[in-house]
Amino acid sequence: MPFNFDNSYARLPKRFYSNQQPTPVSAPSVVKINHRLAVQIGVDADSLSAAILAGNMIPVGAEPIATAYAGHQFGGWNPQLGDGRAILLGEVVGPDGVRRDIQLKGSGQTMFSRNGDGRATLGAVLREYLVSEAMAALGLPTTRALAVVTTGEQIMRDGYEPGAILTRVAQSHIRVGTFQFYYARKDHEGLQVLADHVIARHYSEAAEADNPVRAMLDAIVVRQAELVARWMLVGFIHGVMNTDNSAISGETIDYGPCAFMDVFHPETVFSSIDRQGRYAWNNQPEMAHWNMAQLAQALGPVLGEDADIEAEGALALFAPAFSETFYRGFAAKIGVDTDTAELRELVTELMGILAQGSVDFTLFFRHLSAGVRTGVFADVKAMFTNVEQITAWLAKWDTFGADAALMQKVNPIFIPRNHRIEEVITAANNGDLEPFERLHTVLGHPYDEQPENAEYENAPKPEEIVQATFCGT
Repeated sequence: MPFNFDNSYARLPKRFYSNQQPTPVSAPSVVKINHRLAVQIGVDADSLSAAILAGNMIPVGAEPIATAYAGHQFGGWNPQLGDGRAILLGEVVGPDGVRRDIQLKGSGQTMFSRNGDGRATLGAVLREYLVSEAMAALGLPTTRALAVVTTGEQIMRDGYEPGAILTRVAQSHIRVGTFQFYYARKDHEGLQVLADHVIARHYSEAAEADNPVRAMLDAIVVRQAELVARWMLVGFIHGVMNTDNSAISGETIDYGPCAFMDVFHPETVFSSIDRQGRYAWNNQPEMAHWNMAQLAQALGPVLGEDADIEAEGALALFAPAFSETFYRGFAAKIGVDTDTAELRELVTELMGILAQGSVDFTLFFRHLSAGVRTGVFADVKAMFTNVEQITAWLAKWDTFGADAALMQKVNPIFIPRNHRIEEVITAANNGDLEPFERLHTVLGHPYDEQPENAEYENAPKPEEIVQATFCGT
């Protein structure tokens, strides 16, 4: 028994999900098992066979379901989405007392597949494994990757690619779009059942409030604001911040066309399907706030008599929570432990200089940290064609007294750069998993010096630059 299941979502009314068996695959083979995560969540990794991880064998205690949800996709409403290529096996409660979902992603068609094949390619699965585990190592709330198996089958996307299945772990897979599903159907009883479930599972302190649903909404809004701010501090761009990809738990979920910026510019977009730049780096706070407004609207029927006032009060928490997290975080990146008007002005000026200079975001702070330690800023200045501009900024910044130790804690040396992920995918599609293993090891210690892996610090060469990332569905 690899899992000690206790499946609370499967105990909700039947209209919340579809009972769904994974579709067996021809020749499952284990690529990777995350032993450290298995220990953390109380799973017996040694019992995780390829058959279980592929869905060919259903473990004892599992109650496989595909969950229902709706959502706004790039602003357009879709009344029914749901798990089209993912099946929730069940839930486990770890030694830390945290309840987590165990989900197979790429495990075949469900009633929500909408003519999709329900499968995932090896490249898309390895991307999610690497980026989600990198996010965890960076200290950001995220879904996790427990395992990867190949299926022995070929999947048609742009061409034929090896098929794979990801075992994903999340505190839950409940989304803004889950609430929207019941709101759109005027199922107020379903909304209340779902709200009660979320409060019990994620926001138990809200149960003691005079208005528990409002207290839950407050907490969700603040978590989302803080999450997006933390994305931006490491240069992360989600790419598909639709309401069906906005997790109620405050975790980062659904790593499709996501990317970390190399060269900094606020309007950077990588997602091949984000043609209007809706989810560009600098638009993410606005879009997260918009998603929260959709959640507040969906909760309207259970927010109480003054639902509009309650919703407005909750949404008003977003901007200050985002600003405090973002500016305090950016202050730490430049070695300052404060949040003042003068500091915010300094940060805003720096972002403008970085954008004008086409400077690598991660390497800039890497060199700035080194400069604080050595007192020499030649590497920083060498990144700019307009040296006078950055020199003037450095003079202002010097008056704040930067702390090198603080900078080292918050500025990663290693991020999952797009060209490195593409190298991994290309190699894996040709049967070579060594680049995946090495990059995974490097990304597990993003803040540590790794002289033996120094080449992974580097920005891409011109011919290595990745212009667009893709969803994989």
